[in-house]
Amino acid sequence: MLDALSEKFEKVLRKLRGQGVLTEQNITDALKEVRFALLEADVNFKIVKEFIDRVREKAIGQEVLQSLTPGHQVVKVVWDELRAMMGHERAGLALSSRPPTIVMMVGLQGAGKTTASGKLARLFKNQGKRVLLVAADPRRPAAGEQLSALGRDLGVEVHRTDHAQASQADVVRICRAGVERGQEQGFDLIILDTGGRLHIDEELMGELIAVKSAVSPHEVLLVADAMTGQDAVTMAGQFDQKVGLTGVILTKVEGDARGGAVLSIRAATGKPIKFLGVGEKLDALEPFHPDRMASRILGMGDVLSLIEKAQETITREQADEAQKRLSSNTFTLEDFRTQLGQVNRMGSLEQILGMLPGGQKLKQAMEGDKPEREISRVVAVIDSMTARERRDHTIINGSRKKRIARGSGTTVQDVNRLIKQFLSAKKLAKAMTGSGGRRQLAQLLRSR
Repeated sequence: MLDALSEKFEKVLRKLRGQGVLTEQNITDALKEVRFALLEADVNFKIVKEFIDRVREKAIGQEVLQSLTPGHQVVKVVWDELRAMMGHERAGLALSSRPPTIVMMVGLQGAGKTTASGKLARLFKNQGKRVLLVAADPRRPAAGEQLSALGRDLGVEVHRTDHAQASQADVVRICRAGVERGQEQGFDLIILDTGGRLHIDEELMGELIAVKSAVSPHEVLLVADAMTGQDAVTMAGQFDQKVGLTGVILTKVEGDARGGAVLSIRAATGKPIKFLGVGEKLDALEPFHPDRMASRILGMGDVLSLIEKAQETITREQADEAQKRLSSNTFTLEDFRTQLGQVNRMGSLEQILGMLPGGQKLKQAMEGDKPEREISRVVAVIDSMTARERRDHTIINGSRKKRIARGSGTTVQDVNRLIKQFLSAKKLAKAMTGSGGRRQLAQLLRSR
């Protein structure tokens, strides 16, 4: 998502940064390209016009034109306005000071509401909260079954009532019973997975209004499919007008969505995006940070999110142990394999590259290659080695390479390439864990 938009922004802003002197004309020309890029990304044309007008007004100000680095100043103006358009600060879940916090999930059928409920439950369970999922869509038996399965996988309790013929009153009764159970049994968070339809209708809205009136949720979150673009923005406006939203969870943002919904929802509805669904797995839910998203769109990366992902996957003890091995030159192919496994658990390499400054260029350089496939090949080669070979690569001679290649279904050239990659990675990692590397990382974090 947003790759095409990011590429266009980088191209436009690179031109501006390369110019020693900026004039009203070259700023206007650049903003014309930015306008086209946003429209192609399916951002509402009124929002685009307001955005361009604000950037132009600030960029043509004397402070920018007379700056020693006017091109960089314009990039800062664009970053500020992108961030403002998506909502200045991160909007977290409003947890009640007197638990339980009641979260009501709403949306159309097929947007990923039930899965998003499971992801939210996992997120807060990992924070030490007791979570109760409430299956509040008895009309669709599969929804209850799916939520129960998610509950079993997560180790989270699910409140569910089976009804052959469900009416609006039944749905209200189920939600009220679920909330009462959550209050009596001391749960911290209650998530109501309400019913959806294939389209917005009066019956759906009436049901949601009745549930909201009966249980007074602290949060009403719309689950919307980012792939639908401006339709997601329009739908958010309708749900907010009828039911009253406190925020949005955008799903399927890892797909080919052009980004219009991400950029437009806050500006169009005034309701913040609180989370992004970035994959099908239950851990694929990210808090939405407007400033970090603005940086990613402009090709600046998102180092903080990358660090947070790493912290979730790699413990301090593991990191310290790896650093010790690197600094003492005892880092082996076994350690290399472990590191690759940890990278895999952080998510797809495409997502990780998207968080690195200049990651767009790296992705373009790798176009056509499948990094995950290459990692699988490397792991297969290492797994075909003996324990002694993994601990001491210097003993791997020609005959051993042939045996390893046969065992892993690869070639001797693949084995040679792996050893070369391992030695390069070892050298680079050792340099980064030295005092200079640590100093650079500290400076980077301070600059953020």
